[in-house]
Amino acid sequence: MTSIAFWYLIRATGLVSLVLMTATIVLGVVVQRQRRLPGLPRFGAVALHRSVSLISALLLVVHVVTAVVDSYVSIPVVAAVVPFTSGWRPAGIGLGALAVELMAVVIASSLLRGRIPFRLWRAVHWTSYLLWPLAFVHGLMTGTDLGSGWPLVLALGCAAVVGGTSAVAWVGRTSPAVERAPAALASSSAALRRGARVAVFRNR
Repeated sequence: MTSIAFWYLIRATGLVSLVLMTATIVLGVVVQRQRRLPGLPRFGAVALHRSVSLISALLLVVHVVTAVVDSYVSIPVVAAVVPFTSGWRPAGIGLGALAVELMAVVIASSLLRGRIPFRLWRAVHWTSYLLWPLAFVHGLMTGTDLGSGWPLVLALGCAAVVGGTSAVAWVGRTSPAVERAPAALASSSAALRRGARVAVFRNR
């Protein structure tokens, strides 16, 4: 693959990851507030939230790998995982490394949701509101796309959505719906598992 192809792939995966992270935050608040999305079953928002999160993580992995492999700028593997050790734009690359590590922690807590205390899971998930600005500033400091044109408009639109969604989440954090969230999440996870078992049984 040529350096030009890597250039496009790095930027495309970065922009799409930003959009998907925005969608993840919005869906997380939908789940927190126990809202129902039009056209989806009762626990559809939970499944969609998880799916979008995983797709965003996969794109982020591709983004990091292509940035390391691309020969146009030297970004060692160590710099991609150890913050602020890059010789090229260390601050921007360091923020990106922090975002990657934070996303890994959030996803790991989701996969271990049934095995860890709810308070711990919720505390980890609150850090996802830090993940987004880290990724956003990383893009501004290291990318050439977010400085002008439609990528800048897209990024600012995502920023507005995240800001509004974060305000809704903060205001409603002590609402009755949020207090019922642990039970709702537990029941939704059980429903998803039952659905998966039924699907496997029918395919046999």
